[in-house]
Amino acid sequence: MNSSEVVVAGLGGLGSGAFYHLARRGVSVVGLERFGLAHDRGSSHGESRMIRKAYIEHPDYIPLVLRAFDLWDELQKESGKHLLYRLPLVLCGTPDSDAVRGSLLAAERYNVDIQSLSREEVSRRFPGLNLPPGMEAVLEQDAGCLMVEDCVAAHVQRGKAHGGDASFGEALLDWTEHPGHVQIRTTRGVREAKCLILTAGAWSSRVTKNLPVPLSVVRKSQVWFPAAGPEYAAGSGAPAFYFELDTGIFYGFPSFDGSTCKVACHSGGEPVADPLQLDRELHSEDVAPLTDFLARCLPGVGSDPVKHSICMYTHSPDHHFVIDRLPGSQRVLFAGGFSGHGFKFASVLGEALADLATTGSTRLPVEFLSINRPGLQAE
Repeated sequence: MNSSEVVVAGLGGLGSGAFYHLARRGVSVVGLERFGLAHDRGSSHGESRMIRKAYIEHPDYIPLVLRAFDLWDELQKESGKHLLYRLPLVLCGTPDSDAVRGSLLAAERYNVDIQSLSREEVSRRFPGLNLPPGMEAVLEQDAGCLMVEDCVAAHVQRGKAHGGDASFGEALLDWTEHPGHVQIRTTRGVREAKCLILTAGAWSSRVTKNLPVPLSVVRKSQVWFPAAGPEYAAGSGAPAFYFELDTGIFYGFPSFDGSTCKVACHSGGEPVADPLQLDRELHSEDVAPLTDFLARCLPGVGSDPVKHSICMYTHSPDHHFVIDRLPGSQRVLFAGGFSGHGFKFASVLGEALADLATTGSTRLPVEFLSINRPGLQAE
């Protein structure tokens, strides 16, 4: 029987972060991944992910994201790969929207450096953007873009360099907790570990026994459109953008290749019954909301898709993460329900999971993500 101190089930964004931090500490760790390295079958792919400090979802995320920035910088230096591109971010909405009001409140609480911009100021400073009447914006000058596949690969590769064992093409089937260890059954046999960390993304409900949190998985499309003008070029200072509109929440990035920019809709999504059967084709109903948004807010971007990537969000009931031990368990940790805004935290939550797996506690402020928080568990 293969034995290790820790097994991490799932080497996507969060799992790769935990794998790296455990290996860096000299812990005997095995990472299981049913697909390949930095694959495109889950939630951590599609070139880019936004990272920002003015966190509108909940101000308690801000101390975590500040630590995440530092850890991404460290990983970038250690790996020699350009993982984090610093760039401005413009968050747009009505004055009472979460995008504007929430950013201002979060920034005030944690002294995040942001700037309020009028509709006219946005047009003058960022000519590629057009705010509809009645909207204003908040500018975070020092936000960033994480190159998602490169980040996952760097965490795994550096984890292996520190002594971790990454097993690709090996899926978790079942596990049983015993006094002193967890027995883990996979598609390749039986393993044993002192601690099991479940970071299975869209597969979380399938591999997590007695999970008291109802998770829902939805299909999301990311689409690249023609954007050759300098007003959309990252190298010319074009920003990432986040629009809270009456038709949904849309976001995207400037062009890194000089010819296309990525746009997606954060809200909505079709339910996914089986992640292995995810529809990966791009349909007209995927594109229509995006082209409507482009015509309204990024009029210089073309409307014919150049390429696309389909991923999944795994939502918790309150759209906040769950980082905790499973109820009644001493040796099984769960991380899931990242609800479409978790990747930026893969570095810092990987560190928190490594703490919990090795010492039973962490100094990182993750208590608000407890599995026992009010209103989260199924009745």
